[in-house]
Amino acid sequence: MAASPYDDAFYARELARGRHREIVGGRWDETGAAQMGALRAAGLLPGHTLLDIGAGSLRLGCKAVPYLEPGHYWATDASRAILLAGHAAELDDPARLDPAQLIEDARFDFPGVPDTITHAIAFAVFPHLPMAMLRRAMTGLRRFSRLERFLFTVFLAPDAVTAAQPYRQPDGVVTHDIRPPYHLLEADVHGFAAQTGWIATRETLRLPRGQVLFTAVPAAA
Repeated sequence: MAASPYDDAFYARELARGRHREIVGGRWDETGAAQMGALRAAGLLPGHTLLDIGAGSLRLGCKAVPYLEPGHYWATDASRAILLAGHAAELDDPARLDPAQLIEDARFDFPGVPDTITHAIAFAVFPHLPMAMLRRAMTGLRRFSRLERFLFTVFLAPDAVTAAQPYRQPDGVVTHDIRPPYHLLEADVHGFAAQTGWIATRETLRLPRGQVLFTAVPAAA
């Protein structure tokens, strides 16, 4: 497992203080709405099945669960405790989401997630992890035979020279190549996609904190 700024002690301390929203980085309503808007623009309908990777305290889930048919939302995170905190605090109707569909997964193995997933999203996940974890996630997702779209966000640096230094993003966040928050080159994203059987497209939607949205579709066999 790659090093992460989050660990069990961090989660336990912050959840005990009632800070399940703050753990996932703030801008709760704005970011959740941006995620939901991106998914609907990508064709997500109530009858589709969504995998929310790195779902945290259900910032997206509290909007996606009422939109989707019951049983059609699945979520993973490195901490199941934060998923359950979101289930308890953020869902208007918790009965619409079985807690068994909230899965602890720090390695992008997606254990227990069924092969009914049609859409997946990883929002503000990869900026916390070394770039190889993006490749690992894209590899793991290829086992879902019905998956139509994978949406994910990264921070980008404009060129290789700039990428070797701290880089200030449009919203002021300073990103790095060898410590979090991480940035990548756009060529890295397209390279990982090609290696793992995807075609990735950079979207023009402007996101909170200057992250860049990509949409990946399975490459033709």
